[in-house]
Amino acid sequence: MSRLRTRTRPPLTLAIPALLAVAFLLMPLIGILVRTQWGELGTHLGSPGVVEALKLSLLVSLWALGLSLLLGVPLAWLLARVPFKGKALVRSLVLLPMVLPPTVGGVALLLGFGRRGLLGPWLEDAFGITLPFHTSGAVVAATFVAMPFLVISLEGALGGLKQSYEETAASLGASPVRVFFTVTLPMVAPGLIAGAALTWARALGEFGATITFAGNLPGTTQTLPLQVYLLLQDQPEAATSVSLLLLAIAMGVLIALRGRWTGTPVAAREAVATPPVPDEAPAAGPSTGAAARPEAAPKPAPESAPGTAPHEGGHWPLHATVTGFNELTLTAEPGTTIAVVGENGAGKTTLLRALLGLTPRAHADLRLGDADVTALPPHKRQVAWVPQDGALFPHLSALANTAYGLRAHGVPRADARREAQAWLDRLGVGHLAQRRPAQLSGGQAQRVALARALAARPRLLLLDEPLAALDQTTRARVRHTLRTHLAGFGGVCLIVTHDPVEAVSLADRVLVLADGRTLQDAPPAEVTRHPRSPWVARMLGRNAWPGIASADGLALAEGGRLVVAEALPEGAQALAIIAPEAVSVHRERPAGSPRNVWPGTVREITAVGSRLRVLITPAGAPDLVAEITPEAAAELGIVDGSEVWTSVKATEITLVRL
Repeated sequence: MSRLRTRTRPPLTLAIPALLAVAFLLMPLIGILVRTQWGELGTHLGSPGVVEALKLSLLVSLWALGLSLLLGVPLAWLLARVPFKGKALVRSLVLLPMVLPPTVGGVALLLGFGRRGLLGPWLEDAFGITLPFHTSGAVVAATFVAMPFLVISLEGALGGLKQSYEETAASLGASPVRVFFTVTLPMVAPGLIAGAALTWARALGEFGATITFAGNLPGTTQTLPLQVYLLLQDQPEAATSVSLLLLAIAMGVLIALRGRWTGTPVAAREAVATPPVPDEAPAAGPSTGAAARPEAAPKPAPESAPGTAPHEGGHWPLHATVTGFNELTLTAEPGTTIAVVGENGAGKTTLLRALLGLTPRAHADLRLGDADVTALPPHKRQVAWVPQDGALFPHLSALANTAYGLRAHGVPRADARREAQAWLDRLGVGHLAQRRPAQLSGGQAQRVALARALAARPRLLLLDEPLAALDQTTRARVRHTLRTHLAGFGGVCLIVTHDPVEAVSLADRVLVLADGRTLQDAPPAEVTRHPRSPWVARMLGRNAWPGIASADGLALAEGGRLVVAEALPEGAQALAIIAPEAVSVHRERPAGSPRNVWPGTVREITAVGSRLRVLITPAGAPDLVAEITPEAAAELGIVDGSEVWTSVKATEITLVRL
């Protein structure tokens, strides 16, 4: 049974004025339709004067559109992308022709570009250009009043486009101009098309500024709107027919745009229009043979001239001194993989963006091998990254996405696509090479993004939670593929992750950040045994209680006292690490040797593999996580809200001095 749609009944006090507004706007249009002499329409529109004016209008409007594109597109990009003083004033100047009376605009053009204007004499003396009473003057007038439509529409589309697409393209080696034409413009194409259509329609119908600045000369400046003005004096029926033509053109443009005045970036449009497909097994066939062998190495790119993609086999140690929000020095030998961990706001992504040269929050003095790349723009650093959302270019197929970095470095198209296909095969998504990102599931898209970064063969690889969107099975396989690649990687790889398995299995070192500073930088085994951050300890599944050492134990920062077996100098700050399996849970107060015993309440029970994790709020101590078997939970009758006792032996507590 279908659900009945609920309709909102507008109050009469609003509905009646709204209907009157519609009637007010509709009546003039109906007047044109009623008064048109349909039998004479062809004769009126085919008269020599009308045909000549129509041709001139098309010429002027197309030139105005061309000038608007040439000048307005860069201006829209500047307003949308570059912060500068006086931006509000510039935007007001863009909007001014839309609110300015057209005749006033014509007067302003005369005073600026006329023979006695500010630039008119110079243009005439230096270049022999006279704008007033010339077709070029009509073009200038039409451009003046129409270009704002293009700028506003395109600026809105650019504002809705995430900059991560452009930043990722730059990290793959694409110059700013290449990024603009291969990523930015294709993705804001709806906004550009909408703005161009509105600009052309407005230029076609321009009247006031044209007659004031360029005059009304038949065959030179007398456009179709001016022809309507003249026909009204002697042939009102013909004027109505020509008005109907202009009305039809304007309505045709509006209907074609269907209300998309500001356009919709390709990413948002495709996300709505095309639901992603679920993960699926590769189909049998020649194109998926490599997908069945995920460890098959990609074919190396051919030798290329300087400036092309870097070749494998080089060695690029990393040395970076980061200042700003992040304050740290990072040094690593070739082949090192560093897992960057820390709680939200610790500066993990800021660190990556500083190494890329993409953020003003932090600055990195960066050396890769013998090259100091600090002063180089992002596209010349040979630093590739995979952002959290993958940032696949939605207008390109998976194969074209993967080949993008190689093409940006000058690798021939066929070779780039061949190597890109090999990387897609290696990560198990080769059978999806011809699909667009909107047709991929989250896990598939993330693997394509990873393939794209690896295919670029960078000297520094930055991965911002690259496996977060993958299911457990796929994550294990891709983690194995990534580990295999990193084993032979001649550069350094930084991986931001919240997954302890990734940190331990992929990394040679774990860099723990807190407030932009290095809290701990050590091998995974050392961080696992002696985490110096409560957040990292909890990420690794441990209970972590900070406190201050005293003569009889540890005074906890959150209240309470902990008896420990280790002795620390009195007053020393320390972190008590308690494994969940070391916490005993009882329904009655335990007797015997445990020296740390607290009553508490069960707040949450979650399954982790074949065991249960129980969150308990003890009295006189911070929250505590215990790990027990389902059988033990059933025997104890533990459910949410149960009153229990917890105990921890002093010998089961590890102290990490801070």
